[in-house]
Amino acid sequence: MAIEIKAPTFPESVADGTVATWHKKPGDAVKRDELIVDIETDKVVMEVLAEADGVLAEIVKNEGETVLSGELLGKLGDAGAAVAAPAAAPAAAAPAAAAPAAAADDDAILSPAARKIAEEGGIDPNSITGTGKGGRVTKEDAVAAVAAKKSVPAAAAKPAAPAAEAPVFAAGDRVEKRVPMTRLRAKVAERLVEAQSTMAMLTTFNEVDMHEVMALRSKYKDLFEKTHNGVRLGFMSFFVKAAVEALKRFPAVNASIDGNDIVYHGYQDIGVAVSSDRGLVVPVLRNAELMSLAEVENGIATFGKKARDGKLSIEEMTGGTFTITNGGTFGSMMSTPIVNPPQAAILGMHNIIQRPVAINGQVVIRPMMYLALSYDHRLIDGKEAVSFLVTIKNLLEDPARLLLDI
Repeated sequence: MAIEIKAPTFPESVADGTVATWHKKPGDAVKRDELIVDIETDKVVMEVLAEADGVLAEIVKNEGETVLSGELLGKLGDAGAAVAAPAAAPAAAAPAAAAPAAAADDDAILSPAARKIAEEGGIDPNSITGTGKGGRVTKEDAVAAVAAKKSVPAAAAKPAAPAAEAPVFAAGDRVEKRVPMTRLRAKVAERLVEAQSTMAMLTTFNEVDMHEVMALRSKYKDLFEKTHNGVRLGFMSFFVKAAVEALKRFPAVNASIDGNDIVYHGYQDIGVAVSSDRGLVVPVLRNAELMSLAEVENGIATFGKKARDGKLSIEEMTGGTFTITNGGTFGSMMSTPIVNPPQAAILGMHNIIQRPVAINGQVVIRPMMYLALSYDHRLIDGKEAVSFLVTIKNLLEDPARLLLDI
């Protein structure tokens, strides 16, 4: 009995998805809870697992096609029925059974259709692993082998030859390559344009002396890591805690606009921008006001790993009342981050550079970082924005204030 493979139930914030990758092809054996297909949405990649053992009998939605919540993607057939199908193929070759054994050896493991596909694709038939009964190479096996060969750059197969398939452009070549924009990249672009066109967005700057934070981190990082089971002490946790305290003092920065209403949030859910292969994602630290430095660091490290592995859930990336982004990790000296709607502000961190500054009438070298706060001027006045940023600066330049709540 066929089992329907359906798309996951999408949250209300996700209208539809795109079939990103089928990890199985028709005829492939599938184990219960094995990954079959990935569905890419505007926010995350959702995995569809097999509900039972069997074989992939049919693909209804091909890669690149749009799917709705709960829509049929394919069908999973019974394992026993699937084995019988490839077994019927040798019947066509039965008349050749009288041929000499030496000439029939290849036919015994390779169907005529598979042989033709392999030869046309320049594949040695003996190099293909058969998945049919008795190790027989099926048509699907040959198709997969040819596709695999095409997906490998020529330079990898033949080091001395130039890469024919890889998108490497030689100097002087007027070549173009067109690839579809991922749903995540398209959604990011849409939201950035939306923010620019619907907000009265401004950016205010300041600089912070990181000497005290760096000294504190240097003094306690080993003990911190040992005490908190391998969690490393970074700079981001200090910025998150400083932002939480500043948001408490300036609630408008933690608010959002909903139609003609201002929504003030009595909690601080901090979005932390994380870079991934698919683009920039912003998972959210829920109730950051209740988290310790170790909990913040552990949460960010977990988000980073999930982002790299494509395992972030929609719930982890939904909501947020304020966002922090760190362009300094890529060497950025100064930038104007774009607010993530419906939030009202975003804090941009930048590179730490040793620079000469005047302190108590003396010129000294200090590790300095530029800070940028982009904000929606419809909701936040310039005085509030500047005062908010100065508060973060003061808290970081004297970290004891975070502990003493002053």
